Amino acid sequence: MTVSAPDGPAQVLPVFDAFEDAFADLIRWRRDVRHFRRDPIDPEVLPKLLDLANLAPSVGLSQPWRFVTVDAPDRRAAVRAIFAACNAQALAAQSPSRSERYARLKLAGLDDAPCHLAVFADPDPQQGHGLGRQTMPETAAYSAVMALHTLWLAARCVGLGLGWVSILDADRVRAALDLPEHWQMIGYVCIGYPAINSDTPELEREGWEHRQPVDVTRR
Repeated sequence: MTVSAPDGPAQVLPVFDAFEDAFADLIRWRRDVRHFRRDPIDPEVLPKLLDLANLAPSVGLSQPWRFVTVDAPDRRAAVRAIFAACNAQALAAQSPSRSERYARLKLAGLDDAPCHLAVFADPDPQQGHGLGRQTMPETAAYSAVMALHTLWLAARCVGLGLGWVSILDADRVRAALDLPEHWQMIGYVCIGYPAINSDTPELEREGWEHRQPVDVTRR
């Protein structure tokens, strides 16, 4: 498809019709992975995935996401300890009817996934000159979530799975990684090759919850 820019030469745009079905499959097969193989990841892969994540939309083109690779064993051990403490509290908070089912779920790939990545947002980045954030400052965090989701889809394209570990104390994780106090933690993710590939979420396979049809409110 060729289009003419108002102030520039005509450009050839890609046609995505043939990609539509493949994209729908990508969305269906994107999983929150909890069980990983320990196979290493090619060191050239993660930088390419992060380059794609860096193309995500952001408020005011501020690119407020901050990616932190966690490779040092002592740092990983600290995060693992934070998870263990938070997970014990989460288990205690479950109702008796769900506590046994919760205990069966392995809620982290912290032990097996070869790559650990922490994603933060700078809530007030200089880039972007504040555009769009005066009335909704939370859009900086939303932008970082968009980058994380872009990374998630990109990882699936090369056969990798991503597990979002949310059972963590964000302040303690930030301190354990020795990061600026004003950075807002968006997610701590494990990346690796899934032990099991499925187009059905594990929580649904385990009977924890089931996906519901989209509900649209009309006004």
